Amino acid sequence: MLHSRFQESSIGGLPRKQNVLQHVMPPVINLFRSNGNRKQNMTSCNIRKVKTEASNLDLSALTAVSPLDGRYGRTTAPLRQTFSEFGLIRFRVLVECRWLQKLSHIEGVTEVPTFSPEANRLLDELATTFNVEQALQVKEIEKTTNHDVKAIEYVLKDHFKKNAELNKVLEFTHFACTSEDINNLSHALMLKEAVEEQILPNMDKIISELNRLATEFAEVPMLSRTHGQTASPTTMGKEMAVFAYRLKRQRDQVAAVPMMGKIAGAVGNYNAHISAYPDVDWQTVAEEFVTSLGLEFNPYVTQIEPHDYIAELFSAIIRFNNILIDFDRDVWGYISLGYFKQRTIAGEVGSSTMPHKVNPIDFENSEGNLGLANAMMEHLVNKLPISRWQRDLTDSTVLRNLGVGAGHCLIAYASTLRGISKLQLNTASLAADLDNSWEVLAEPIQTVMRRYGVPEPYEKLKAFTRGQRVTQESMQNFVEGLDGLPEDAKASLKHLTPATYIGNAAEQARSLSKHFN
Repeated sequence: MLHSRFQESSIGGLPRKQNVLQHVMPPVINLFRSNGNRKQNMTSCNIRKVKTEASNLDLSALTAVSPLDGRYGRTTAPLRQTFSEFGLIRFRVLVECRWLQKLSHIEGVTEVPTFSPEANRLLDELATTFNVEQALQVKEIEKTTNHDVKAIEYVLKDHFKKNAELNKVLEFTHFACTSEDINNLSHALMLKEAVEEQILPNMDKIISELNRLATEFAEVPMLSRTHGQTASPTTMGKEMAVFAYRLKRQRDQVAAVPMMGKIAGAVGNYNAHISAYPDVDWQTVAEEFVTSLGLEFNPYVTQIEPHDYIAELFSAIIRFNNILIDFDRDVWGYISLGYFKQRTIAGEVGSSTMPHKVNPIDFENSEGNLGLANAMMEHLVNKLPISRWQRDLTDSTVLRNLGVGAGHCLIAYASTLRGISKLQLNTASLAADLDNSWEVLAEPIQTVMRRYGVPEPYEKLKAFTRGQRVTQESMQNFVEGLDGLPEDAKASLKHLTPATYIGNAAEQARSLSKHFN
């Protein structure tokens, strides 16, 4: 569009470029030229026109407000069936159908007899194969009810009318339930599905890759840096093992968080249930039902399940993410030091102006998205366990964002994995760094001196190394000149190099899997 206007003839004697700017940037030009209200009115019209055109855009990956469904939609697509509006409706339908089936098995609820295989097949089909077209019917009815759970009840009743048995018990759909009975169980099932099918598998991929790096680089010596300064050497594999072990601990804590649920009525006391069937042990019924869904029963609730487990779950994920941020930053630093090169991808551009650059963008993208995930989940951690008296609605709107943090997690995890796949160890750079850091042997030398009673070992090494350029030759000369040190100890220290002074780092890296088991 701009290109075509640059080809137009000049108007009013002005150069072409000025005419284009006047056409496409009237707000800017009007800051410098004031020709009365006419141009200002034209500007307002142009702005209104742009706004009107934008408001008519169809929703797509290109026009989505959130990058979760836009730029990164391919990565987050697996979460759509779980955390979308459709996903929530799908789980609500499942809970409603299963509750009606549960009622048919309660001996004291004689008005709902045991269903035939045909009636159960219909309920099972609705519970497990509910589709987008059916969800659209719910949304259409919701336009009238202005209540999403009630709209689901009406749609289900329409389906139940197709079966003679279910048609007789239509009013037992959503029996004795408050909306939150359905919602809390749906949210728990959503989280359960996402954790088991997306979050944990991706965490496991990262841990597996770090385990691989730990084994592959177990014996590759590397200069440590504490406080950013040269320190006693380690191995690259051992440092990878540290992160793998830390992440595995948090991953296991994520997996251990129970997804909890309740179906105890308007304020958690089974008031309506007991008023209709006082002889039924409704709390036992509720526990049987909740656990049948694969959830853990919460016996003490108000109108809502208090959401404490969600706070526990997200706190555990945040801890995993924080460790992964630590990893991303460390690898970013190792790339900067030249310890790692990055495998180039044909056609990729590192910088729009510096052709030589291969930026560590995957680790940077991961770090940014982990921060966004943690920010969202941190709010849910702090907000969800708090609700005034027996319930307020502040949890309702934020619960619709359960999948936002998870979406940013998936983007981050994919970016870290992509970054790891490009890493190529630069052993020459690692070796050169070690060979330029002979001062790190001050630690073992002064420690051996302590063993043999050489006076003031720390002070002697401090005076020799601090602020001084230390080489292999000068270090060996220092050792040779030590009085009181046995010759075999001197020989051992003189054979020591920064590359061999790695303690049991290699063994730690190789034994990582043992600790996992």
